Order: sequence, then structure tokens, then C-alpha cells
Amino acid sequence: MFSLGSRLAAFCLALVLAAPLWVPRAHAGAYEAELPANLATTPDMCALLPCTEVFPGATHFSPRKGQPPYVEAYDNDSAQKKLLGYVMLSTDITDTPAYSGKPVVTLIGMDTQGRFVGMKVLKHSEPILLLGIPESALINFNNQYIGKSVTDTIEVGPSRPDENVIGVDAISGATVTVVAQNQVVMASGSAVARQTGIIAPTVREQPRFVTTGQTYDWAQLVKMGAVQQLLVKPEQVGLPRGPEPFIEMWFGDLNQPDVGRSLLGKNSFESLRSRLKEGESAIFVIKTGGQESFKGSGFVRGGIFDRVQVKQGADSFTFRDLDSLNLYGLEAAGAPRYTESSIFIIRSQAFSAAYPWKFAFLGNRVDRATGHRSFAVFESKYWLPADLLEGGRPKVQEPDAPWVRIWKSQALPISLFALLLIAVTVVYAFRERLTRLSTHKNKWPVNGFKYTFWAISIFWIGFGYMAQPSITQVLTWFHSVLFQWTWSLFLSDPFIFLFWIFIIVTVFLFGRGLFCGWMCPFGSLQEAIFKIAKALGLKRFQTKLPQKWHDRLKWLKYAVFFVLLAVSMFSMGLAEKLAEVEPFKTTFLVGVMNRAWPYGLFVAAILGVSIFIERPYCKYICPLGASLAMPSTFRWFGLKRKQDCNSCKACAVGCGAQAIDADGRIDHRECLHCLDCMILYTDTKGCPPLAKERKRREKDGLEMTPIGKNGYFIPIYPATVQDQISAKAAQGPDPRMPTEPTLPAHKRNVGFMSWLLLELRDHLWPWSAEGWRSQRALQIAGLSLAVAATIAWIMAAMGHLSSGAIIGWWFGWSVYEVLIRLSGRRYVKDGPWWRDNYRVAGVMDMMSYVGFKNLMIGAALFLVLQALGLFTP
Repeated sequence: MFSLGSRLAAFCLALVLAAPLWVPRAHAGAYEAELPANLATTPDMCALLPCTEVFPGATHFSPRKGQPPYVEAYDNDSAQKKLLGYVMLSTDITDTPAYSGKPVVTLIGMDTQGRFVGMKVLKHSEPILLLGIPESALINFNNQYIGKSVTDTIEVGPSRPDENVIGVDAISGATVTVVAQNQVVMASGSAVARQTGIIAPTVREQPRFVTTGQTYDWAQLVKMGAVQQLLVKPEQVGLPRGPEPFIEMWFGDLNQPDVGRSLLGKNSFESLRSRLKEGESAIFVIKTGGQESFKGSGFVRGGIFDRVQVKQGADSFTFRDLDSLNLYGLEAAGAPRYTESSIFIIRSQAFSAAYPWKFAFLGNRVDRATGHRSFAVFESKYWLPADLLEGGRPKVQEPDAPWVRIWKSQALPISLFALLLIAVTVVYAFRERLTRLSTHKNKWPVNGFKYTFWAISIFWIGFGYMAQPSITQVLTWFHSVLFQWTWSLFLSDPFIFLFWIFIIVTVFLFGRGLFCGWMCPFGSLQEAIFKIAKALGLKRFQTKLPQKWHDRLKWLKYAVFFVLLAVSMFSMGLAEKLAEVEPFKTTFLVGVMNRAWPYGLFVAAILGVSIFIERPYCKYICPLGASLAMPSTFRWFGLKRKQDCNSCKACAVGCGAQAIDADGRIDHRECLHCLDCMILYTDTKGCPPLAKERKRREKDGLEMTPIGKNGYFIPIYPATVQDQISAKAAQGPDPRMPTEPTLPAHKRNVGFMSWLLLELRDHLWPWSAEGWRSQRALQIAGLSLAVAATIAWIMAAMGHLSSGAIIGWWFGWSVYEVLIRLSGRRYVKDGPWWRDNYRVAGVMDMMSYVGFKNLMIGAALFLVLQALGLFTP
């Protein structure tokens, strides 16, 4: 029969497990909202969008004009109408992606003075704003811009009056999203303000060219960078991959005399110069491949070239039909054949050929799943070679990237946080010294550090900077590795970025326990509640689940993790919803009082159970813990065991994580590194085998030698350590290994090169003679699936298989590989991979090994295919 405490704890745990099912479905709002199909092309934008909502007082709006496009807002449609300002659609101007990898589509109103007067989010793909954080938070964030000017320097974070920086408050838990949104708002406003004269054009010094009279051929011009390529592949715009590009263009400067004469010939160059006024510049563009036209539909109308643009700094230069001259031919030897060409004249004094600029192709990207078209910009940089300019290239002060500004503005707290993480790692690295200074009655040499780190993680990291790592970051990292890695995406949140560096390093060094047991804000909060309840006299109600139930329920967190991972392959939005099984957002990011009652009840249930059971969420539910537990299988350094641990239960009784089995072995996937067992390891009064030997020596008047690294008294000559090991323990299993040690026959007594080849074969070839004899049908099925998976990769490289399909094949192969290896090669390494410290693999050992190995192989294959241009997700 269970005790009262056990029954109460079991009831509370059942409440925790059921709580996520009570969370109501959130209203989607603008999340993945359906936009008009012809929104990107219709001239009358405000007939499709609620422009009056972002420009109060305006009743009439013009058709789209300018490049990038905007509409003018008027007070009426009479002849005496007054221009009030401008309305712009963010995706007409910039395709800056947010955390989801897709832009936040925003309608923006700005008056004639450059002040923002209204904003409305039409569509976003941020899952965290669907359920984790209310969508109203993004609306409130955007409202901070109302009344501010496009000429202001606005950044996410605190204001810095001495630098004329106006700060806007971020959304807790959605830093990356708001940093991207700040770029969208300011870039959109600036682009329109420059076109309409609100922002004065930048004045750049005009170039002074070095003229030698030398003539260059095409290959020389390409090599020196005087001619550049802009290539857009069909898969980059959502079309099926094919041998032909979507469009291939070459472009370059025609102002530098040597370059201009080389490209156009002497007569054509002189003719061009005679047509240019002072301060005007010219570039050439040719199309050498693809079915798309760079002249676009605007060219047909005799208006604007709406497909190409030149950008220099914050300035954008577009071209009308009067800015285009016919390019009748290229004189440079070896010049490619082309099907479309033009010379474009930049008439703005703001442009200077001496400074770097970008040639941009503006197009639409088709979402393969929905068919929706979105704005896309493809750019190629250009800067004349330094030896063609007098004095070389001018010095250009590029503005810092947004993530750089974030790091600079929070330099002190970021530095302190980095020092904290280093301090935790160093303290834990010296754990053996601390545990030797401790006893089972005085654990303060260890607990003094541990409790301090708990308090810091709860109040400073968790509630202060809201830097609680989450399973959604694991899923985002997973998708980024496979599809598109973007450093700025992760660098935009410095605390989370540094935290993950710490987590990755320490998981492979020590296992998940250092983060989960010492630095996780929510884990520390649970542990603190348990300790405080114990100090307040509730110890008699505190209990553990019976070991058999613990051994069953601990697998639940792995199931939760695998479900989230599988769902994320098809829908990150749905995975984000299901990730509400994590209470982190409610506790630290949003706050209990800012969410619906089921979320608060879920947190209360977990923390309530924590009064009676030590870290229930960490042990049974946490998908983040499960994701970190799997690579913990291969940690380099583990906690120490001695032979007597297989019969002595002292450590197991005191293990709050219940990570020590009946044979005294520690499961490092479950261990939370409280270090109580390490304290007993050298405690001559707390460790039963040591206490027995101490008493014997005291009785016989023998020398009391120190405790050695093996956990026993250093022998008194001529005694040996074996004399201190009980007969029962000596005949039992070795608790220093998580499972029975083994060494594959083919790895014995081989040279280095043979060892290296066998190591490679072990990872890539799961079949074995033993498996063939015992599970022939399974081996044949696995071989067939391996062939199918290989064909799937080849099909993906040829463009006949989507990323989702190849991931499905790879996942299926991984499942079969686990079964194949368990039937034949049933072993894994313990500790560093370069050591032959093999042991028999359990099911979770093999799942961890195969899953992690195939993730790395799959990511490498994806990256190789992308680098070779054979695959674009």
C-alpha cells in the first residue's frame, strides 16, 4: 500500500500530466491569415486593405506609385484634396524575416512630416505569438512607433539620450521577432521618406578615376570584380528545380573609362559620356539565362522598370523608361551571349560610383504549400576595384547589424552572464575537491555554490532577463541546421545564445545534469520549493514515486520530445502549440497573471507537486530535458562509482532524481548532478564500505590513510584494495559502467589505420554476422530500406523529392537501424569517442546513438547538397 504522501504525490502528478490537455485553443488572429491573391500586383492596394485603420482622417487613397511602391493618403477625393501622408505595405519594400523565417506583413501609415500615424499587422507566421504570447503584445509593440519620426534612431532596448537613440520596449520572449519588426518598420518608412523628400538624399563624393588606357577582356573584368553576376534559381522563388536558372544577369559600372571602353568600345563609350549630364552615372545589365525578364511589366507600360533597382547605403534608385538606353553590343573579348540588355542611367546626385552599391532583382516568391506570393529581393554587391580609383576605395562606415547593437547596448549584463556560466563550469569541474570537503552531515562546500546558482538562475536569469531555454529553440535549431542556418537569428537574443553554448559544451562534457540540475531557472524553482517545504516541516509528506512507477514514467518526456520533433517537420505552428507542455513561457516570459487561467493552473499544479516530489516536471515531462538527455549518453566525464556500490544502497536511497539502479549504476540521462553520491563516495562516516573499513582500522590501531581516487582507503602495505571490497560486491556487476563492458572482436589488437577504418565502418555499416544469424529477415528488410533511403537522397539531389520527404525517409531508416544494431552490433561507446570504452547498449542507448549520428550525417548531407547547388529547401 502507498503511504499518504505517495498517494497525494501521485494524485498531484496525475494533475500535472493532464493539465496541458485543458489549455483552450487560442484565436489565431493574424497568424497565417489569408491575404488577397493579387495583393502584390494590384495598383489599388487600399481597395484590398484597411488603409483607413492605419491613417486616421484619410478617406481617399491613390493607386500605388513609386519604387518601392506606396500610396498617398488624402482627406477627400475632390480637386482641393489635401495630401495627408503615405501608406505602405512592408512586403512591398523589404522581406526581412522574423523568427519563423517569414516576414511580418505590416501596413504602415506615415504623415508628410515622416511621423508614423498607424500600423496594422496583416499576417505573421510567429508561432510564439499564436499561443505562447498574446498577439496583442505585437500590436502594443507596434503602437510604440506612433508619433515617432522615421528620421529618429529607434532601437529595441533602452533609450540612450547621449547617443540620440530612442528605445522601444521588446516583447518578453520574442526578442528576435521584435528586432526584425523594428528593421521592417524603419526600412519601410525610410524608403518612402526618401522618395517623397522627407529625408534629404545622402551626399557622396563623386569618383576620381585612374585611367591607363588598358583594355580588358571579359574574363579579366570578371576576375577583378568590375563585372558581377546575379543568379536566381527557380527553387529560390518556389518553382520546381530545373537545369535552367530563373534568371541569370551580369552587370557592371560604365563610368570608369578603362572599364567602359573595354565593355562598349571606344566610340560607344564616348557616345554614352556625351549623353550623361554632370553627376549622372551609368551601369549596364544583360540577361544571359532564364525565361524571366528583368525589364518587367512596368517596362511594357512605358513606365517604371519594376524588376531592377540599385541600392547604395540607405538610398534606392529606380529607373523609368527615360533612364534606359539600348545596349547594342559588348566589345569585351569573350563576353557571353545575351537575350536582354540595357544601359541604365542613375540621375541622382546621391549616387557615387566610388562607393559600394548593390544591384537588386525584385520578384515574387511562391509558397509551394499555399500558392501565396510574397515579395522577395535578390541582391549582388558591387564595388569598383581599388586600383581603378584615385586614392583607392573610400572608407565606408557600415552601420552595425541589429544584433551587434543589441550586444553593445547590453555589454555589461552579457559579460556578467558569460562570467557566471564560466564560473559554474569551473566550479563543477572541481567537484571532486568540493565533495571531499563535504560530508553527508555538512554539504555546504557543495551546496553553498549550488544554492547560489539556483537563486541566480531563478531571479536574475529567469525572472530578470527571461533567458529560459526552451524546446522550441531546439526545434528551431534543428530546422536551421537542415534548411537554412542564419547566425543573426540566434545572435539577436544574447542571453539565450550564450546559454546554449554553455548547454552544448557541458552536455557533452558532463551530461545534462549541470544545466538541468544547477542552472535551469524552472528546474531550480522546483528544487527551491522542495527544499523550502522541507525546511518548513513538510518533510514527512515528501516522498518519491515507487521505483517501478518512476522507471515507467521517466520515458514520458522522451515521448513528448519525439512527438514535438515529428510534428515540427510538418507544422512548426502546431509544434509551438503543443510545446505549451512547457510551463516556462507562463512562468518567466509572459507571467501567470497575463495568461488564461488554465496556463496558470498548469504552473501551479507543477509547483504544487514540487512540494512533495523533487523536480517532478524535470523527471517525467520536460521535452527539453529529454532532448539533452540523449547526447548525455556520450558525456566524456561521469560521476564516480566503486565496486561496493553494486550492493550498497546508501546513494540510491538519497538520490532525488532516482537515477541509480539496483546494481548501483548511475543513469546519466536522468542524473541531475546533486553530487550527494559523490559526497558519500569519500565520506568515511557516511559511505557504509568506508565506515566499515574505518572502524576495522580504528579497532586494530592501523593507520588511517586518505581516500584514493578509486573511493577506497589507500592500502597499508602490503594490503590491497581488494581486501576492502566485500565478497558479495566483488562477485556482482561493475557499477562504474552504465551497462556491462564489452569490446567488439574486430576492434582487438589492431593498428591505427585499421582502427580508423573499422570506426568508420561501425558508424556507416550497421549489419553484422551475428545479426544475420539471429535476425535474417530484419537484416534483409534493413538492407532494402537502406537502399531506398540512398535512392531518396539521390532523388532529393536531382530535385525529385522534397525536404519533408527525405526527412521522412531518413527517420524511417533510423528506426530500422536501431533494430538492426540491437540484433547484431549491440554496443555503444562510453565516454570520448576516440577511446575504445565499449559497453552493451540498451534500447535508449541505441536510440540516442543512432538518432544523434544520423542527425549529424543528415545535416552534413543537406549542407553539401546546398553548397553544390543541388538542393534548396
